[in-house]
Amino acid sequence: MIYKMLLFVIIGLTSTLAEAQFIKQKSVNAQIGFGLSSPYNSNDDVVDDGFFAQGEFILKVKSWFELRPYAAVILTSTGGEDLNGNPTDETATSRAFLLGGKVRLKAPIPFVAPYIESGIGTSIGKFETFTAFDNIDKSGIIYHIPVSIGFEFGKNNDVDLGLSYFFQPTVKQYAGAFAIGISFPLND
Repeated sequence: MIYKMLLFVIIGLTSTLAEAQFIKQKSVNAQIGFGLSSPYNSNDDVVDDGFFAQGEFILKVKSWFELRPYAAVILTSTGGEDLNGNPTDETATSRAFLLGGKVRLKAPIPFVAPYIESGIGTSIGKFETFTAFDNIDKSGIIYHIPVSIGFEFGKNNDVDLGLSYFFQPTVKQYAGAFAIGISFPLND
């Protein structure tokens, strides 16, 4: 089992050195937005807010299929209140750097292209989930599962408006964002 994983990692790392001819276009995307984090299980409706920023390297394979390695940062803190403004001791904060890869499927429509994407990644930072059900205070590296939905706007679909979520089962919370971004094509 370990040999298969090691072989997979070696193939993955060495394949980045080869020039892939199936890539039609390369570009970068920068996003900024309103970050949030919330526990999986809670008595109160707790959502902690903060800041989100993300950069992606876009590898367009087809007009409807893209590979997207990414790096992001999410910084949330507790306000001591639930969504209704009531005081609460429950919290779910994330202060993390996120790395990973996603696959985006989109409708190749000019001017407005809806999309959905998912993948796998790692979160590096400090995570706190304190609810009636969980008492987690963890620092370090954990895995996450990114899921996003949204729209690309413009003639070349270069403006991105969407919801991005990073499910973090290890700390029983999710972090997310409502973000806007812009893409810049790279010259080959």
